Amino acid sequence: MSNPLVILSRQDPKDNGLAPLGRRDEVLGALFDHNTGPEREGDDVLYGPGIQVELTPGEDPIRQMLLTVTEEEIGWLVITRLAKLFKWKIVDTDNGQELTP
Repeated sequence: MSNPLVILSRQDPKDNGLAPLGRRDEVLGALFDHNTGPEREGDDVLYGPGIQVELTPGEDPIRQMLLTVTEEEIGWLVITRLAKLFKWKIVDTDNGQELTP
């Protein structure tokens, strides 16, 4: 399992905070359409092919998500595809490097 990464919006923030990724229901619906979701409705941990995504409980709109690649062979393909599609940037919490596919 890799170190946790942070998913952020590529948009510039309007205030002194983080730009939103979207409304909670929109983000969950979009991820569900790409085979990523919680084991039980209402959970804040989502599972997809080779990845695990953690949401801040109750946060709406969602401003960041914590990402863990659980299977290197497929997880990076999945997250690269999702990041391109949803216009995310991925930040490595260890060294601050950004991945913006």
